[in-house]
Amino acid sequence: MATNLEETLIAVWRQVLVEDAKTVALGGQSYIVRHTSRSKLREVDFRFENQMLRGLEQNPSTDSRWAELARAGKKVMQFLDSGRYVANVVDGEVNFYGRK
Repeated sequence: MATNLEETLIAVWRQVLVEDAKTVALGGQSYIVRHTSRSKLREVDFRFENQMLRGLEQNPSTDSRWAELARAGKKVMQFLDSGRYVANVVDGEVNFYGRK
Protein backbone atom coordinates (compact mmCIF):
# COMPACT_ATOMS: atom_id res chain seq x y z
CA MET A 1 0.00 0.00 0.00
CA ALA A 2 1.29 3.47 -0.91
CA THR A 3 2.10 5.50 2.19
CA ASN A 4 3.32 8.84 0.86
CA LEU A 5 2.63 11.06 -2.14
CA GLU A 6 5.57 9.81 -4.18
CA GLU A 7 4.59 6.16 -3.73
CA THR A 8 0.96 7.01 -4.52
CA LEU A 9 1.86 8.76 -7.79
CA ILE A 10 4.00 5.81 -8.85
CA ALA A 11 1.18 3.41 -7.96
CA VAL A 12 -1.30 5.39 -10.10
CA TRP A 13 1.19 5.64 -12.99
CA ARG A 14 1.90 1.89 -12.86
CA GLN A 15 -1.76 0.86 -12.78
CA VAL A 16 -2.78 3.19 -15.62
CA LEU A 17 0.17 3.16 -18.02
CA VAL A 18 1.97 -0.12 -17.27
CA GLU A 19 -0.88 -2.45 -16.29
CA ASP A 20 -3.48 -0.69 -18.50
CA ALA A 21 -6.02 -0.98 -15.65
CA LYS A 22 -9.57 0.26 -16.11
CA THR A 23 -9.69 1.24 -12.43
CA VAL A 24 -7.02 2.38 -9.97
CA ALA A 25 -7.06 0.89 -6.47
CA LEU A 26 -5.67 3.06 -3.66
CA GLY A 27 -6.19 2.62 0.06
CA GLY A 28 -9.31 0.51 -0.29
CA GLN A 29 -10.87 2.92 -2.81
CA SER A 30 -11.35 2.39 -6.53
CA TYR A 31 -11.13 5.17 -9.13
CA ILE A 32 -12.28 4.83 -12.75
CA VAL A 33 -9.78 5.51 -15.55
CA ARG A 34 -11.41 7.63 -18.26
CA HIS A 35 -10.29 8.87 -21.67
CA THR A 36 -10.20 12.56 -22.55
CA SER A 37 -12.76 13.54 -25.18
CA ARG A 38 -10.41 15.15 -27.69
CA SER A 39 -7.09 13.32 -27.49
CA LYS A 40 -8.30 10.03 -25.96
CA LEU A 41 -5.58 10.22 -23.31
CA ARG A 42 -6.08 8.23 -20.10
CA GLU A 43 -6.90 10.19 -16.95
CA VAL A 44 -7.97 9.36 -13.42
CA ASP A 45 -9.14 11.50 -10.51
CA PHE A 46 -8.14 10.17 -7.10
CA ARG A 47 -7.83 11.20 -3.48
CA PHE A 48 -4.55 11.43 -1.58
CA GLU A 49 -5.08 12.32 2.07
CA ASN A 50 -7.31 15.43 1.93
CA GLN A 51 -6.69 16.50 -1.67
CA MET A 52 -8.11 15.45 -5.01
CA LEU A 53 -5.52 14.89 -7.72
CA ARG A 54 -5.73 14.03 -11.39
CA GLY A 55 -3.33 11.79 -13.26
CA LEU A 56 -3.20 12.55 -16.98
CA GLU A 57 -1.32 10.61 -19.63
CA GLN A 58 1.18 12.86 -21.42
CA ASN A 59 0.05 14.00 -24.86
CA PRO A 60 2.93 13.08 -27.21
CA SER A 61 1.71 15.63 -29.78
CA THR A 62 2.67 18.71 -27.76
CA ASP A 63 6.00 20.53 -27.87
CA SER A 64 7.14 19.89 -24.29
CA ARG A 65 10.19 17.91 -23.23
CA TRP A 66 7.82 15.46 -21.54
CA ALA A 67 6.01 14.91 -24.86
CA GLU A 68 9.37 14.27 -26.50
CA LEU A 69 10.00 11.52 -23.93
CA ALA A 70 6.54 10.08 -24.63
CA ARG A 71 7.25 10.07 -28.36
CA ALA A 72 10.48 8.21 -27.61
CA GLY A 73 8.48 5.43 -25.96
CA LYS A 74 8.71 6.46 -22.30
CA LYS A 75 5.57 6.18 -20.17
CA VAL A 76 4.81 9.70 -18.91
CA MET A 77 1.95 10.80 -16.66
CA GLN A 78 1.34 14.34 -15.41
CA PHE A 79 -0.34 14.99 -12.05
CA LEU A 80 -2.52 18.00 -11.32
CA ASP A 81 -3.98 19.54 -8.17
CA SER A 82 -6.83 22.01 -8.82
CA GLY A 83 -5.72 22.39 -12.44
CA ARG A 84 -2.06 23.06 -11.60
CA TYR A 85 0.69 20.65 -12.56
CA VAL A 86 2.41 19.42 -9.40
CA ALA A 87 4.45 16.42 -10.58
CA ASN A 88 4.99 13.84 -13.26
CA VAL A 89 6.17 10.27 -13.39
CA VAL A 90 8.45 9.13 -16.21
CA ASP A 91 9.10 5.39 -16.35
CA GLY A 92 8.58 5.08 -12.59
CA GLU A 93 10.57 8.15 -11.51
CA VAL A 94 8.74 11.05 -9.84
CA ASN A 95 9.57 14.67 -10.69
CA PHE A 96 7.92 17.35 -8.54
CA TYR A 97 7.42 20.85 -9.94
CA GLY A 98 8.54 23.73 -7.74
CA ARG A 99 10.51 21.54 -5.31
CA LYS A 100 14.26 21.68 -4.99
